[in-house]
Amino acid sequence: MSSILTKVVLSTVVAVGLSGGLSGCQTMTKMTNKLPGAKPNQASQSSGYSSARGTARRAAPRMGVNEFLWRASLETLDFMPLSEIDPFGGVIITDWYASPQAPNERFKANVYILDTNLRADALKVSIFKQARSANGWDDASVDADTARSIENSILTRARQLYIATVDE
Repeated sequence: MSSILTKVVLSTVVAVGLSGGLSGCQTMTKMTNKLPGAKPNQASQSSGYSSARGTARRAAPRMGVNEFLWRASLETLDFMPLSEIDPFGGVIITDWYASPQAPNERFKANVYILDTNLRADALKVSIFKQARSANGWDDASVDADTARSIENSILTRARQLYIATVDE
């Protein structure tokens, strides 16, 4: 019964995550001048706002991972609170999330984007589960298909994002 409930909760969670939108990540141009070893770009020395904005876009650093996998991962897991994110290292770690439908179970996800290419082996998802007991939260087993189905949801969304940019 618990396995079926877990699958239903995670299916709902993934569906809710896919239905929500995230406009994408933006690089803060103010931070580029504060990075160690970074050279001041022309945007910070320009007097005109519009020319500074255009120069900042050209000078923005590239992500260390595939941007489509990154955005798709954030969109898929946007219902979960984020604990740590590193767009240059490709790490997304969520905090614990308990669904209102199953408040005695909670889940946590770790997503690792391992490459700059849009490939299935460039993504690794780990899911952790805990169940509430009389002594607090105890670790519980997670079905192996759970992480795989979340990976597939992220890959599907990443392909959609890629196709949308190609069509433009």
